[in-house]
Amino acid sequence: MERRVLGQGLEVSAQGLGCMGMSEFYGVGNDDESIATILEALDSGVDFLDTADMYGPFINEELVGRAIAGRRDEVVLATKFGNERGPDGSFLGVNGRPEYVRRACDASLARLGVDTIDLYYQHRVDRSTPIEETWGAMSELVAAGKVRHLGISEASSATIERAHAVHPITALQSEYSLWSREPEDGVLDTCRRLEVGFVAYSPLGRGFLTDESANRDGSAPRDYRSRHPRFTGEAYEQNLKLVASLEQVAARKGVTTAQLALAWVLSRGPDVVPIPGTKRRKWLRENVAASDLVLSDQDLADIEAAVPRHAVAGPRYPESSMRTLNG
Repeated sequence: MERRVLGQGLEVSAQGLGCMGMSEFYGVGNDDESIATILEALDSGVDFLDTADMYGPFINEELVGRAIAGRRDEVVLATKFGNERGPDGSFLGVNGRPEYVRRACDASLARLGVDTIDLYYQHRVDRSTPIEETWGAMSELVAAGKVRHLGISEASSATIERAHAVHPITALQSEYSLWSREPEDGVLDTCRRLEVGFVAYSPLGRGFLTDESANRDGSAPRDYRSRHPRFTGEAYEQNLKLVASLEQVAARKGVTTAQLALAWVLSRGPDVVPIPGTKRRKWLRENVAASDLVLSDQDLADIEAAVPRHAVAGPRYPESSMRTLNG
């Protein structure tokens, strides 16, 4: 597995593993299979694991902690705070207040069973708390040895600038794939100017850019995609046509649709690290193989023609979630 460097010194595998779906949002999980998937990822050279306190809520960090017990020195561990949830799963809003930052970090460390978090993200920007106050508290966590590097998620260029002035940002994590290319509207340029790495979540369009056609509509029990505009109605039908075109390119290349989509994200630059999520070893193996796929100029042109940037139908989140983004 190729290695890449985020920011000014955090070395990670070129592909990470998103662990969110193991505990929530993508149907019913299986802890034994999820742990086996994490362990196989480590054996395959994928050492960059991504979780968050709000996944589950809380239980995904515990799951990851159990999986890596005894192998902590093989893992680059990332987690997040900021999307506050109650014990009953209720969403309490975005919280960036300094006292919450400190409390959330201590709780994550305990659930993960570790002494230090390698990369600690602000999951969403709290519009009611100055970013300087949030990042002042996050910087204190680094000084205390509880966190090694700091990141931010779904932040605008202006917010990145302000946070970076308080403490260097190692990575911005935002959605980026063939059907979510908003970071190309200035944010990627800002990251590169400031030497901030870019971590691409949902690089497979929440499973839409795959060959698993039976699961594209998000209709399984407890699957949150059924509420997403791109997975419903006319938008869903329009987006299926795009995937059909991408499938043709993949077939000519002799790879799966997911591998082609992942290779495209990997081709965006050595500072871009996709973190495809999966809870099954079968799909992990398919994703890992994409790291060996080299795309020619003609391949890239064919991919762009199959999925033109502005052809994707529907916003990427329901309206309530779109309002939490700091675009």
